[in-house]
Amino acid sequence: MGETAMGLFNRRFFIRTVTATGLISGVIASAYASENAASAHDFSFTSIEGGALPMSAFAGKAVLLVNTASRCGFTHQYDGLQALYDRYRDEGFVVLGVPSQDFRQELASSAEVKKFCEVNFNLDFPMTEIEPVKGKGAHPLFQWLAGQGAKPDWNFNKFLIAPDGRFVEKFGSSVNPDAPKMSKAIRKVLPTQL
Repeated sequence: MGETAMGLFNRRFFIRTVTATGLISGVIASAYASENAASAHDFSFTSIEGGALPMSAFAGKAVLLVNTASRCGFTHQYDGLQALYDRYRDEGFVVLGVPSQDFRQELASSAEVKKFCEVNFNLDFPMTEIEPVKGKGAHPLFQWLAGQGAKPDWNFNKFLIAPDGRFVEKFGSSVNPDAPKMSKAIRKVLPTQL
């Protein structure tokens, strides 16, 4: 490929980084580059079960995107996130957990994360495989959020996405899922309220 073709390829597809051992840490994710995306619905993840998890599957629903970790002082927030999901799911709300090792507090594999969450928290909201969420190697959706001034500065940052795919608001790690300001923001963007 010539330089122009390679540039086009890099803009249209995201290639996950190579680990320190030289192994590919993932597969090529079919997602538009963050600078070309119109909304969160333009991105895709791989689910923790291994299948495709396009954000467009959540079009028409409010989404709370959360970068998570299993060995963090905020890991207990999984309980509150599940409670939020249970409370609002029938009104068009989804919690999407994105495990990340960026802050060095996640388990070694997505399979371990899945088992940990099932055994310790009985989670049933969707989760992705382990993804980078900060810096140049971040998943394209997190690059898109960073471009809007909303990047995670620790685990359990929460990003509210409107049913039309717009970014609405970021909540830091210290904001518990049951915080009144979070519930208020979620209720404002529920499709049943629009």
